[in-house]
Amino acid sequence: MIVGAGGNTTVQIGDDGVLVVDTKLTAASGVLLDAIRQLSSKPIRYVINTHWHPDHVGSNELIAKSGSTIAGGNVSGAITDAGEGAAVIAHENVLARMSGQDPPSAFEAWPTVTLFMPRKDIYFNGEAIEILHQPAAHTDGDSLVFFRRADVVSTGDVFTTTAYPVIRREDGGGIDGVIAALNRIIEITVPEEKQEGGTLVIPGHGRLSDEADVVEYRDMVTIIRDRIKSMLEMGMTLRQVQAAKPTADYDGRYGASNGLWTTEQFVAAAYESLQNDD
Repeated sequence: MIVGAGGNTTVQIGDDGVLVVDTKLTAASGVLLDAIRQLSSKPIRYVINTHWHPDHVGSNELIAKSGSTIAGGNVSGAITDAGEGAAVIAHENVLARMSGQDPPSAFEAWPTVTLFMPRKDIYFNGEAIEILHQPAAHTDGDSLVFFRRADVVSTGDVFTTTAYPVIRREDGGGIDGVIAALNRIIEITVPEEKQEGGTLVIPGHGRLSDEADVVEYRDMVTIIRDRIKSMLEMGMTLRQVQAAKPTADYDGRYGASNGLWTTEQFVAAAYESLQNDD
């Protein structure tokens, strides 16, 4: 897990090479590549993006260019290179968003392999890796990346430890989708003793976590969702719901009155997604 400018980055290293999940901001490209090279000099083979936002795909171009794709095994079973550039894997909605924005992001940063089914798997460095699409959550292109042997889940922004869920309505996100994604994380994580340890969870932002952290976060989001839904059913407007402060008992931990994602923005996004669902 590499922290720094942008979202958390996950790096898997083995005999076959290096796999990278999420690549931070563009400004962090050189620093991120240096950090990866301090861990391993092996070729970067895969980049996986959990979604399309710039703080998670910003260094795609440099990281991918610094790697090489796999052609397959030779007679001895050793991996051979097919050419320059690592494969970039993401859900097809990530490609649609990156290519469709105005102006579009750099072509060299776009996914080269897309999934359109709920699940894609690859086998790399002696490990089964599952890429699990989570629809209508933070965005419409979110994926979890589950390293089955290492017992690590990289979640992207469907789970963070630093703020209320960022629900991008304009990108197809919704609060019910966030809760469904959190429940999916809980399904595939296994705690060790007294609900501590076990499967490690790398959030989109924030500290290294485990299942208990995700359960606590899921419960918080569900409680707030149910409060807002009840107010909506009573006919309350968005302004009335915000004034009622349905998040009040959690604001000390997750709330913000300014910055990129405020408590009011979270309540508005949750209200609008529930309103549209009805």
